[in-house]
Amino acid sequence: MSTTSKASQRIEALLDANSFVEIGALVTARATDFNLKQSETPSDGVVTGYGVIDGNLVYVYSQDASVLNGSVGEMHAKKIVRLYELAMKTGAPVIGLIDSAGLRLQEATDALHAFGEIYLKQTLASGVIPQITAIFGTCGGGLGLFPTMTDFTFMEEKNAKLFVNAPNALDGNVVTKCDSASAQFQAGESGIVDVTGDENAVLAGIRRLMGFLPSNNQEVASDECRDDLNRVTPELSGCAGDTAIALSVLADGRDFLEVKAACAKEMVTGFIKLNGATVGCVANRCEVYDAEGKLAEKMEPVLTVSGCEKAASFINFCDSFNIPVLSLTNVKGYEATISSEKSIAKAAAKLTYAFANASVPKVNLILGKAYGTAYVVMNSKGIGADLTLAWPTAEIGSMDARLAAKIMYDGQGAEVIDAKTAEYAALQTSAHSAAQRGYVDQIVEVADTRKYIIGAFEMLCTKSEERPARKHGTV
Repeated sequence: MSTTSKASQRIEALLDANSFVEIGALVTARATDFNLKQSETPSDGVVTGYGVIDGNLVYVYSQDASVLNGSVGEMHAKKIVRLYELAMKTGAPVIGLIDSAGLRLQEATDALHAFGEIYLKQTLASGVIPQITAIFGTCGGGLGLFPTMTDFTFMEEKNAKLFVNAPNALDGNVVTKCDSASAQFQAGESGIVDVTGDENAVLAGIRRLMGFLPSNNQEVASDECRDDLNRVTPELSGCAGDTAIALSVLADGRDFLEVKAACAKEMVTGFIKLNGATVGCVANRCEVYDAEGKLAEKMEPVLTVSGCEKAASFINFCDSFNIPVLSLTNVKGYEATISSEKSIAKAAAKLTYAFANASVPKVNLILGKAYGTAYVVMNSKGIGADLTLAWPTAEIGSMDARLAAKIMYDGQGAEVIDAKTAEYAALQTSAHSAAQRGYVDQIVEVADTRKYIIGAFEMLCTKSEERPARKHGTV
């Protein structure tokens, strides 16, 4: 393989040393219109092949911006399509490294048809093999669908651009006002991008992610556990607000890989390993602490539109690839704004559907408040959680006990309200009362949380649950 192009260098940095085997190195453009005959098109602007990451087979394509700006033409696309066909046959992930001006105008309808062929292969591969995209340069127009058709997207933080319509093409906008093509926007605002960083960080991040994923939907992501299965976790008591930290504490080796961290921070999604097996995690969050342990941001413990959509998409991925799901619940309701009201019902329905539809093992830990239907949506027993755990201080019910007492005993004195608040809390909102009704399976001490969650997933590892015969759902 030539090491002169940036496209080739990226592949070398991504894969295990000396493992890459190039396919289609001699392919060039067939079109000759508009002076293409006089243009050199080595590999037609995309390096394709296979190699290994930590010994596991992966297929990679890397666009070469030095050849016609990496534009996608007929043969360029056919190489990517061929790569997908091999990946589907062998059951291995596809990783795309994007750096392209987009559609090759000289090839017009041939290039358009070629785009469609790639979209089709991405569709057929969805839920069968993991698909990862990393953007290092331009990814615009129809090419902007490539990352959004895949499972995870990485983006170089300074030079990469992702857009369908360029920022200056948006009415009332210029790039200096809002760079909607930037990594910051696509990670924080649109939520398309999972991880950003410099080029080395992006490539290292892909390697790290691959360590959590199975090669295909018939395999199980598992590794040897070097952590103590019975490790006590008393420090979890201070992590109910920032569940990203809680998940790090629970994980084997305290290793939590968060995805889409910059978007909808009130909902945490990511991967941990428990007893060596990968587990997908979805957790409410109302506090964000910085690297120095200082409170950086505080939010209401509510479900938001973007948080629900982020979590639903993640759960669907986990279910497709047989990855068990752990949820950490601490929620008191829904975001209440005019803006959110437009979409919150639909977004919450998507999250409900994702949890209820998933047939993988599902464990819910209630570590704070669990009020109203927002609690029901967050992987409750009612929508199919296999096992529900709760900390002794958890509150589970229709609403806060004092608010309920004020509604039921409106107009009565403070002493009556106080007494009825205590009575309501004991009878209707305590973890103990929920356990008496069978809605909580185990009340666990904070320090014992890790071993009980591991035990729950070990018990559920042979779970098999049939669903009604259908083509697919419609939510």
